[in-house]
Amino acid sequence: MAHLPLTLLARQAFIQDQLGASAQTMTRTYEECAREIIKAVDVIIGAYNRRKKLLLCGNGGSAGDAQHLATEMVIRMNPAIKRPGLPAIALTADSTLLTAGANDIGYDQTFARAVEALGEEGDVLIGLSTSGTSESVNNAMRLARTKKMTTIALGGRGGGPMKELADVAIIIPSDDTARIQEGHIAVGHIIFTMVENEMYGGRKD
Repeated sequence: MAHLPLTLLARQAFIQDQLGASAQTMTRTYEECAREIIKAVDVIIGAYNRRKKLLLCGNGGSAGDAQHLATEMVIRMNPAIKRPGLPAIALTADSTLLTAGANDIGYDQTFARAVEALGEEGDVLIGLSTSGTSESVNNAMRLARTKKMTTIALGGRGGGPMKELADVAIIIPSDDTARIQEGHIAVGHIIFTMVENEMYGGRKD
């Protein structure tokens, strides 16, 4: 069947609608999540001051977001701020671990196994899930609690079971996967910029 492209006006209208929806979600995220975002900043600063680390996990697009955000902490957010690398590990980045875990113990337990091996009391686990129903992430959150780690959820669609497993739950107020993932990156950038500024903002040399 031949495909008839949309008209220029229809395409422009779609772009405007999508950007408008994104902007509305960001505004609602501020209104509904600002307090939890500040809590997350305090948790992470406290962990770093105690020489602890961050672990991050998620599936699919959230796996990529976990790696993106971990890199921001290890490298930097603001090039003008001179600081040491801060320890943040994306549990999604090791294909050997992921495939061995899926093959040998079941994918739902793979992130939990990594938390068991790498997590320590006082560390922070950040779980990312647009639905909050990903058992691979939720099992990691459960295991982290047994190790006396602090858990932060970046979720959506009301939070799902993940919300109840989090010490700090930042739930993007949307049911649209794209809007939720945009919110996760925006919130992650805000949190990590605030951490960097508050810990090292005065250091310019």
